[in-house]
Amino acid sequence: MGWPTMPRLSLYVLAQLIGPAALFAFLMTIVVWLTQSLRLLDLVINRGQSAATFAYLTVLILPSLLVIILPIAFFAGTLYALTKLSSDSELVVMSSAGYSRAQLAVPVLVAAAIVMAITYACGLYLMPAGQRAMKDKVLDIRADVGAALLDEGEFNTPAADLTVFIRELNSDGHIRGVLVHDSRNRKRPVTYIAESGQLAQTPAGARLLMYGGTIEQSADGGAHLSVLKFQSYPFNLDQFAGPARTTDRATNERFLNELFWPSPTLRRAVRDAYFAEANNRLAQPLYCVAFGLIALAVIARGRRARGAQALRLTLAVVAAALLRIAGYGVQGLAIRHPLLSVFFYLIPLLGVAGAVAMLMGFDPAALFARPVAAEPELAA
Repeated sequence: MGWPTMPRLSLYVLAQLIGPAALFAFLMTIVVWLTQSLRLLDLVINRGQSAATFAYLTVLILPSLLVIILPIAFFAGTLYALTKLSSDSELVVMSSAGYSRAQLAVPVLVAAAIVMAITYACGLYLMPAGQRAMKDKVLDIRADVGAALLDEGEFNTPAADLTVFIRELNSDGHIRGVLVHDSRNRKRPVTYIAESGQLAQTPAGARLLMYGGTIEQSADGGAHLSVLKFQSYPFNLDQFAGPARTTDRATNERFLNELFWPSPTLRRAVRDAYFAEANNRLAQPLYCVAFGLIALAVIARGRRARGAQALRLTLAVVAAALLRIAGYGVQGLAIRHPLLSVFFYLIPLLGVAGAVAMLMGFDPAALFARPVAAEPELAA
């Protein structure tokens, strides 16, 4: 027996759904990605990193963005595609040909399953892996003070209150003309001036080796100046290298098994936060199904009048927004009360149930409609 195949109409509807959803996902990702990548730009520029390093870091943040963007983009794409099919009377033709709402729901659910799979892949593996790689890379960049010093002919500030000037850097790594101004101690700033130098990695760490120079230290607001000549002087760069690497991982850097089964030595509040994050990651892709069915319900069950269609679209957007906001609201509550994590799943399932009820004939407006009293019959 071969694999079951979808009818041509279902494949056509599926193709109409995938295109707009992918376009919305791409546009939303580009916008959010640009805003998030700006915070990395200052680090890359100040540390003398290349454009390739900046691109690598920004790619690593994409999975964490896609977890949030994909369900929303799928809702927007589904709503747009179904509205276009309805406006072009294609849904009417399909219905006349015997294509039922249940059959129309099949391509919507298939598209939702595809987006769900991608969202699960991002949330359960790609996001923690990307966040780990980005954290390690950022620590490497901050530790590589030497890379920030290799910009010859400019005053570089690889760390607060430290200014380094290199006049010329040869291809063999030797430096001509070095000036280092260390003003961490504002009362006694120190200036190092050397004829030559070299950046070196020693067993004790990164060092700037300076040759043939002076150390000038001022005191009393510049009233006193002491000058010390030296033939060779090693300047410690590790003190400006930033925080040391740690094995402790943030919540978004942990995989699912680490969130569900953390170390028992952790505080209860931390373990509760991990538990809430794990359930949130498992529940987030469920919004794809809820959003897809909400879009289908408001389009398939409504009238084709222009005013009514605009109202239905507005109600669909409001319903999806309220559903997602409620999901975000549960996050803070579930951290403090782990039992409330069940609402991570109940909220999208509630949206699914409401949409299915509408597709089966339930009209929410009937709940707010006032019964009309029967008029008395006229006497003959």
